Amino acid sequence: MEINLNHIIDQVVKDKGIDRNVLVEALEAAVLSAANKKFRNTRDLEAHFNHELGEVEVFEFVTVVEEVENSYREIDLEEAREIDPDVEVNDSLGMKMDAGNFSRIAAQTAKQVIIQKVREAEREGVYNEFKDRIGELVNGIVRRYERGDLIIDLGRTEALLPHREQVPRENYRQGDRVRAYIAEVRTATKGPQVILSRTHEGLLAELFRLEVPEMLEGIVEIQAVAREPGSRAKIAVVSNDPDVDPIGACVGMRGSRVQNVVSELRGEKIDIISWTPDIARFAVAALAPADVTRVYVDNEEEALEVIVPDDQLSLAIGKKGQNVRLAAKLTGWKIDIMSETRAAEAELDDLTAGEQEEGETADEADDAGEGIESTRGMPAKEAIALIQETDDLEAFKPRMAGENRVTVLRAFEERAAELTASDEPAAETETAGEEGGEA
Repeated sequence: MEINLNHIIDQVVKDKGIDRNVLVEALEAAVLSAANKKFRNTRDLEAHFNHELGEVEVFEFVTVVEEVENSYREIDLEEAREIDPDVEVNDSLGMKMDAGNFSRIAAQTAKQVIIQKVREAEREGVYNEFKDRIGELVNGIVRRYERGDLIIDLGRTEALLPHREQVPRENYRQGDRVRAYIAEVRTATKGPQVILSRTHEGLLAELFRLEVPEMLEGIVEIQAVAREPGSRAKIAVVSNDPDVDPIGACVGMRGSRVQNVVSELRGEKIDIISWTPDIARFAVAALAPADVTRVYVDNEEEALEVIVPDDQLSLAIGKKGQNVRLAAKLTGWKIDIMSETRAAEAELDDLTAGEQEEGETADEADDAGEGIESTRGMPAKEAIALIQETDDLEAFKPRMAGENRVTVLRAFEERAAELTASDEPAAETETAGEEGGEA
């Protein structure tokens, strides 16, 4: 019994959304391939789908000649005119082959081609759908584990949540619902593969965009995100409206918004920071909750030296260096943290090292009896008293190395500030006098 392929094609087009022409072309190619295989490629064949009959017709083409040399591809003029009275030598004559020889082939091929094309179309549809959704959040159901990777059912396709993209302390069982970030869409021999992530910084950013309406409106923007998945994260936000507090918008009423994000990330701690283009101020905010005394900026190396109170050093660095590491990721700059005591010692060491280069000059001055005071080996109290009495700090400075170098250095800096302050009025008077003289 002849099979009308129109019904099959129409059903597939309706159910799977595959283009009709794609199916027709595939059927024609499949039947032609089967026919050529049957005749061992000895004939010039063509296959065409007859829409009215709903079948694939096969035609054999031969060349009209006066004397036949190849019976598979040529036909003599007399025989050809029995088929078509108007043909001439060298004309190409097409003859429809017996459909009965190919009806079975057509039926079998139709089934195979349709199955294949449905799969290809579904794969292409999946790729086209998800390739433009990279960076979005999706919800799925855990189906199974494969060598540590999770297979997630997204409805139209199954996605992969690799082991490396899973948060270490998160565990899932078959049937659990999971929300993940579309990190990548790959093309593979078995079809497109959607790669999900629970560790990507984008997951945190997208969760906040879902919770904070001001972000959808463009009032509040995320400038940077840094995460150590499952442990801690920092997010820098800025407001385009001076009346809207970006941190308050992210925290929400009684912390409801940020708590929803924390719950989705299963307890991951989140620091929300106000972004500023001033890298020093931004770094100070990024190192919260630690207090910062001062920041030195190296623009060429994109490096920061941050000085913190002694009792804030461990807080600034964080457990196993986590706080400073996240701050560095957030700012994109290298951050070196130092306590005030260590910074003072480093400054003093730099002074001593620099002045050693001038040691010969200083020693010659001592030999000449200039009597520059020294605090070497002197108790801290005596050294500080000596510093407070002197007015010539520049001469005193090269010889400074007391019992407690940090304490002595601070006293030195305080005395320098006093002398600078006392010199300012005199300098102004002198300047005024010079101007009066010129007048």
